[in-house]
Amino acid sequence: MAITSFNKKNTQNQAWKQQQLYPEATLLETNFGSDTIELPDVSGETSICNVSNRGRVVVLIDGSNLFYAALQLGIEIDYSKLLYHLAKGGKLLRAFFYTGVDRSNEKQQGFLLWMRRNGYRVVTKDVVQFPDGSKKANLEVELAVDMMTLAPYCDTVVLVSGDGDLAYAVNAVSYKGVRVEVVSLRSMTSESLINVADCFIDLDSIKEEIQKVSHSHSQISYM
Repeated sequence: MAITSFNKKNTQNQAWKQQQLYPEATLLETNFGSDTIELPDVSGETSICNVSNRGRVVVLIDGSNLFYAALQLGIEIDYSKLLYHLAKGGKLLRAFFYTGVDRSNEKQQGFLLWMRRNGYRVVTKDVVQFPDGSKKANLEVELAVDMMTLAPYCDTVVLVSGDGDLAYAVNAVSYKGVRVEVVSLRSMTSESLINVADCFIDLDSIKEEIQKVSHSHSQISYM
């Protein structure tokens, strides 16, 4: 009986301390046996995505993934707004844009030139055409290697991709003490990638902040 009384008293003390730490939090009721202990709901206030100082930020964008996500959302990305939003609250160290290229596509070449002159380092690979007529260029290895290489020099990595093949690299970078944020359309994002990230941001939730509102010569479509 003495041990039971001690455990109950200890649990009540812990609950009291939590109320002192979070005096304005909305309280949830949690049952422990016959006793009801109130615990604070701080999920909204302390979301890991809401950090004021993100330190040195590296942005890594899977161009193909972002392009198809924008198609799904029915918007055209303003890449200046995108870069500003992704680096907000930190100091931008580098921004990389990975994409397959078709050398004969002058529109795409013009877009990539604009990207190079407006804050992005562009990493390209020639697209390969498959027997079924589809074209693809895989840059997961390049992206993963750059992420690992830059990890010692940054505090936050923003990965714009939903590719589950990058989950292992993201987990490895996290073990180096780097915060990793994944940004992508939820329906196009692998669960394994979300599970290893410190924070996931659905593109649908920020589309108003990163879409083009008017067309200009300097902002050329990706494809």
